[in-house]
Amino acid sequence: MSTDTPDASPDEAPSRAELAARIAELEDALGEATAEEDGKKMSIIATKGTLDMAYPPLILASTAAAFGYDVTVFHTFWGLDILHEERSKNLKLSSVGNPNTPVPNAVAALPGMDRLTTMLMEKKIEDNDTATVGELIDTSLEMGVEFQACQMTIDLMDYDEDDFYDGVTTGVGAATAIRDLADADIQLLI
Repeated sequence: MSTDTPDASPDEAPSRAELAARIAELEDALGEATAEEDGKKMSIIATKGTLDMAYPPLILASTAAAFGYDVTVFHTFWGLDILHEERSKNLKLSSVGNPNTPVPNAVAALPGMDRLTTMLMEKKIEDNDTATVGELIDTSLEMGVEFQACQMTIDLMDYDEDDFYDGVTTGVGAATAIRDLADADIQLLI
């Protein structure tokens, strides 16, 4: 560190007050330079719209927001149903091909089995006092999570933008999602 200060000659050491002022200047400059780096960012792409796949992006987003992360969740294709206020209340649990359901695939393929396994999971959620999809969305929005609805999927599925939860950002394209992913410290595809 140079001892050259405006108030000191090259032969004199700076006073304590001059050093303290210089340290304060440097701390302010460092604070400004690193202010943007302080906030961690998480970006999630949600592509699935079943009951069991609605929870992972919502739980991870709300938890990251609680830890101070700036979180965006881009919902596309069936993942968009999670943000649709009516459809999110009727998400199903697929029992076929899901090795963790207590039903063999041959039985799971029978008519009505998805509804049965969905009802069993909904009862388990209720009995365990687990937050619903709607409650997790509301909590996440309150915590500052940005939920983005893919405009191409809105158009493809013929959804009305007014059908999404209040606070959901509509009209978002893939370019925005990619830019968001590039800027994030953590990127997840769910």
